[in-house]
Amino acid sequence: MYKVFINEKLIILSNEINKHEISDTFLLKDVDFEWLIGKMTSKKLDKAILYHDKCDEILPLLATKLPLVEAAGGLVKNENNDVLFILRNGKWDLPKGKTEKGEDIKETAIREVEEETGVKGLTITDFITKTYHVFKRNGEYRLKLTHWYTMRTEYDGELFPEFEEDIVEVVWKNEAETTEALQNSYENIKLLF
Repeated sequence: MYKVFINEKLIILSNEINKHEISDTFLLKDVDFEWLIGKMTSKKLDKAILYHDKCDEILPLLATKLPLVEAAGGLVKNENNDVLFILRNGKWDLPKGKTEKGEDIKETAIREVEEETGVKGLTITDFITKTYHVFKRNGEYRLKLTHWYTMRTEYDGELFPEFEEDIVEVVWKNEAETTEALQNSYENIKLLF
């Protein structure tokens, strides 16, 4: 099973059918994403379940319907165990971005955190998970697959928001501030915590 988000709306990709959710279930091979996204964004459909009988074919089939964009990012902590957040589009987010040609996914994660925040001296400590969300670029819906890593740093210098990426603020947040920030964040970011 996979969870894919369109803003705050959830699409579940599964090879199982729950008889209690049959009215929200569609065949992945037949679904029209323009129609589905339209229903979800107009609030006529709260969530959707896309069924395909073979679990290992779900993501490749989805990638034939929505172009795949691969990205990576980090849940970064400093020596005080504060978490690094960015503010973009009025929501608290974690730094992430697209993989460049020929770049290793871990290199992407570190480069994107550095570019979006100004934080240096990053060390990847663990892989967390992959998240999926649908976004629209140049009039076309795309599927973003983001690889998430935990990172550590001793950096205590100035933070630099990447304004070209619509990031307006970069801050370290303690545990209580992190809990509050997650109230105004994306569902896929909440999954990381």
